[in-house]
Amino acid sequence: MFKTLISAANLATHKDNANWVVLDCRHDLMDHSAGQKAYDHGHIPGAQFVNLEQHLSAAKTGPDGTFRGRHPLPEKETFIASLRSFGINDDTQVIVYDAQGGMYAARLWWMLRWIGHDAVAVLDGGLPAWQAADLPVTTEVPAARAGHITEKHTLALTVDVIDVLGNISSGARTLVDARAADRFRGENETIDPVGGHIPGAKNRFFKDNLQVDGRFKPGAQLQHEWGVIVGDASKAIMQCGSGVTACHNLLALEVAGMHGALLYPGSWSEWCADASRPVER
Repeated sequence: MFKTLISAANLATHKDNANWVVLDCRHDLMDHSAGQKAYDHGHIPGAQFVNLEQHLSAAKTGPDGTFRGRHPLPEKETFIASLRSFGINDDTQVIVYDAQGGMYAARLWWMLRWIGHDAVAVLDGGLPAWQAADLPVTTEVPAARAGHITEKHTLALTVDVIDVLGNISSGARTLVDARAADRFRGENETIDPVGGHIPGAKNRFFKDNLQVDGRFKPGAQLQHEWGVIVGDASKAIMQCGSGVTACHNLLALEVAGMHGALLYPGSWSEWCADASRPVER
């Protein structure tokens, strides 16, 4: 069972396994059609396309009219229905990939753990690593099949905006922001209406988890680097712009053997939507 990362070579040996499901998570925050276009142009044989906006997110505004961020989590029942449409069962090994260093694939990896499915791994290096190994791509779309995955005990926990607000005073947990340093400092906010960060947050850009070839750094190196930032991962909260790249940091912590960190799904996009919430720059 693969639970964090899998190499292109390992995936290649299992690509015809009927009990494995491969999901393509490529996306572009500025062009929501880019992922589907990239998939149509060529993908790993047998892979199905997952859309961040459609399958991995809910409506930005809740039933009470409150803005919940750019990519709030869907209801678990809705997410499980999507997983079943991809043919995923309780014993399925799921492999997820993108072409952005795991930026989007990690979100799906985390969400599967969120509903209690631990047999899920991110393709280390993504599609570029697959192609660098001279492995095939195709434009053929696999036939749909029905799955019967069910919700189990969660392996991934969350906090909400009230928890994060309270943590500013208590300092009980270390808050880590996965955005680029210039956005964290409020110097280059290109997506959300307000720049800056949540008071007390530390910054760990998700790309700092990667080597120059786009694969994750070794676990020991990640453990050393993350140890300087969080110490006890079970007392840490990961956030980013909208709860997507924060999952990359959560994956890196798991690779490092540092377990138990929580996700703030609303992240900066939810936080900055209310002018009464404090901001640091």
